[in-house]
Amino acid sequence: MEEKFKFLLCEDDENLGMLLREFLQAKGYNADLFPDGEKGYKAFLQGKYDLCILDVMMPKKDGFTLAQEIRSINEEVPIIFLTAKTLKEDVLEGFNIGADDYITKPFSMEEVVSRITAIMRRVKGKTDKEVTMYKLGKYTFNTQNQTLVTDDKTQKLTTKESELLKLLCLHLNRILERNYALKTIWVDDNYFNARSMDVYITKLRKLLKDDPNIEIINVHGKGYKLIAPTEA
Repeated sequence: MEEKFKFLLCEDDENLGMLLREFLQAKGYNADLFPDGEKGYKAFLQGKYDLCILDVMMPKKDGFTLAQEIRSINEEVPIIFLTAKTLKEDVLEGFNIGADDYITKPFSMEEVVSRITAIMRRVKGKTDKEVTMYKLGKYTFNTQNQTLVTDDKTQKLTTKESELLKLLCLHLNRILERNYALKTIWVDDNYFNARSMDVYITKLRKLLKDDPNIEIINVHGKGYKLIAPTEA
């Protein structure tokens, strides 16, 4: 029998929280519900969770603070924010903390489940057999360890940085279409996710700056291209 995914659900609106938990359980997931960030954090320390769904505005500890604390312990676990806020600054802050998705209220239960399904499919795909090492000029990129190694240093990548660099490697010297990358990594190609991806492209350029033969260029209206010498 396939093991059920277990979710940490933090939502201070009791009715919404219980409704969402019941809906997730009906879809075959396990979900532990907590009314504030402090209780959620204690539960995360004690349990093993496959995904965290966090309301941003919560008493005692807000969702952003809780997400940062979770990220300091576990860089891998996917995080989805639930919020009534739609300010660009708040959304970008959520992505900079390391959110995998951002769902604004009011939302439909089916929308939440479809976002979760896409994220869990991606997480499960990581465990399948795949190429884990890429040679990029003077760098060696290990997708499993999420590291970028040169002779003298090892740089640890975040999950998003690693996923984006891997897509660029799979399209080496070819165009990686913007919408394809957004839907593969961020699930949705909306404005906020597109802005978030631009932030990550800038981060990757900085990580690869020590090799002048490697660059990530913008292809206007289409996407990005990772240019690197290929071995003969």
